[in-house]
Amino acid sequence: MTQSTVPVIFDLDGTLVDPAGGITDGISAALSELGLRVPAQAQLDAMIGPKLSDSLLNVAGVPAELLGQVIGLYRTYYRETGIAQSRLYPGIRELVEDYAAAGRPIAVATQKPEGLARTVLEHHGIAASFLFIRGSADDEAAHAAVPPGKSGIVAAALADLRTQHAVMVGDRAQDVAGAMANGLDCIGVSWGFAPHGELDEAGAVAIVHTTAGLVAAIDAMDEVRNSALSEVPDDGTV
Repeated sequence: MTQSTVPVIFDLDGTLVDPAGGITDGISAALSELGLRVPAQAQLDAMIGPKLSDSLLNVAGVPAELLGQVIGLYRTYYRETGIAQSRLYPGIRELVEDYAAAGRPIAVATQKPEGLARTVLEHHGIAASFLFIRGSADDEAAHAAVPPGKSGIVAAALADLRTQHAVMVGDRAQDVAGAMANGLDCIGVSWGFAPHGELDEAGAVAIVHTTAGLVAAIDAMDEVRNSALSEVPDDGTV
């Protein structure tokens, strides 16, 4: 690929990896163990993608003083059982391996703890395809996570890639918001966990339904960028 190839920053859960119940089952198990209310399935599904501590507080109604315990129980379940339940979405392995082999810079920006995100990608055998993997602080119960929120995580990935020209790929509104906060376009994928209309309302520049469609959308961005570069006069100035 040429130097004008657009780098791509991917979200993780709902974009690259289908948790296949590993996340929601783990949340349910942790809440049940502490005698807390387990939300309905639709609410549990809505908790996939946003920062876990925020979802536990705001969706599940977990008391702040129990947040650390719930997260600890959830993480134990997820590491022992949940990761094995997950699977890559169809075509994702081939997509990221092809991009890596062709020299396209790709990274991951997720609100999952950074170390755990790497473990998930290693479990599926694709961690090495990404130049950088960025996530939230390992201590999710901390209120001052670094980097803060999706926008900070995307910014960290951009800094790693040493570019301000990239495209975000994600399945939820916070992926679009995190991209826009950093001046990036975001391509939404329909196979994730966004309710109908969420990605459109958030401002995704395109919504794709297959990995082939995703490749085509990214190729179109390459063409636009190449066209713009070709129109810059070659007069020797810098």
